[in-house]
Amino acid sequence: MTVGPLAGVRVVECTTVLLGPYCSQIMGDMGADVIKVETPHGDPVRYLGAARHPGMSGMFLNANRNKRSMVLNLKEPAGLDAFNRLVGTADVFLHNMRRQAIQELAIDYPTLSHINPQLVYCHAYGFGRQGPYRDFPAYDDVIQGASGMAMLQARLSGTPQYVASDVADKVTALMVLAGILMALFHRERTGEGQEVEVPMFETMVSFNLLENLYGAAFDPPVSDPVYPRVVARDRRPYRTADGYISAIIYNDKQWERFFAVTGRQDLKEDARFNSFAERMCHIDVVYGMVANLFQERTTAEWLKLLSKAEIPAMPLLDTADLLTDPHLRAAQLFVERDHPSEGTVRVVDTPIRMSRTPSAIQRGAPRLGEHSVELLRELGYAEEEIGHLLDVGAIAASDAGSSGGGSGQ
Repeated sequence: MTVGPLAGVRVVECTTVLLGPYCSQIMGDMGADVIKVETPHGDPVRYLGAARHPGMSGMFLNANRNKRSMVLNLKEPAGLDAFNRLVGTADVFLHNMRRQAIQELAIDYPTLSHINPQLVYCHAYGFGRQGPYRDFPAYDDVIQGASGMAMLQARLSGTPQYVASDVADKVTALMVLAGILMALFHRERTGEGQEVEVPMFETMVSFNLLENLYGAAFDPPVSDPVYPRVVARDRRPYRTADGYISAIIYNDKQWERFFAVTGRQDLKEDARFNSFAERMCHIDVVYGMVANLFQERTTAEWLKLLSKAEIPAMPLLDTADLLTDPHLRAAQLFVERDHPSEGTVRVVDTPIRMSRTPSAIQRGAPRLGEHSVELLRELGYAEEEIGHLLDVGAIAASDAGSSGGGSGQ
């Protein structure tokens, strides 16, 4: 049985790569019936990186669990008709296509809201429709550069750099999720569907300037729009006598305890270190001093000292270390299950924990078109009609889909 707070909600998504799939993955974990509408070629991430079988990469398996795959050719009238019938049963439609493509395919908001007035229709694309960049293509790297994030890294390294994560995709995905859920809440109270727009560029500028607007919050500005602490030269994992440690001494009480456990009470009398405001004015000196002190002890010694002083600190972990981390194992963040075509697979569970409506991973990532036939039957298509749609190329189905569909469980 479907469980979770979104049980009974149907999401139709026409999204690829990570932004849209990550958002709908979370909705699927929370019980939504997520239908991934794909082209005959499929989501490109199916073919990106390590895989046991073509079209089922490890990245795809993690981002597309708890979904059903339906292959539709929307350029074929019969395929578009099937899509419209599907949308008529949906609560949410999510896409990350550019404006021109949506209009050419005739799946814009006015068209689909006419079919389903209660539909929550969400655009998740590069740039908002109100500005001159609206038709520009966008990927994560482009948005990191345009949003100021890459240049912030240059203040640390001397060269503009992208963050080693598809952070623009994932942050925008969470903002998309918030927008959809708020629209569903409004619909629950009023019965009204609506159009939701969440562009990557505006989202990442908002994200980036939350702290970095800084003195430019005033007109005229009283400083550059950069939070000095985050670009301080020595703000990085500290080298210890035998490795590295991640630690932060932040408020006044933590600094007092830090001076005590290190035996450096003399620094407490230094005006540069004795208040939050003064430390911020001399942030490079502060971090440099701490960096020098950390080299005097081993990582284990520092962890013990800082834990006693209630100062946040953790050993430096690599991504491979996370898979065996004792806390994450106890929290059961990694879920292993048998996939019908891929064998044993590991996915990262949602970190959201709910006491009454818990999430669940009930379905592995689908093979391309695995559920095409299954979904057409649910929409009331007769077997003869389904055969015709297959013959004219309006739909495509995997062997599992054409024989009635494997659940992917």
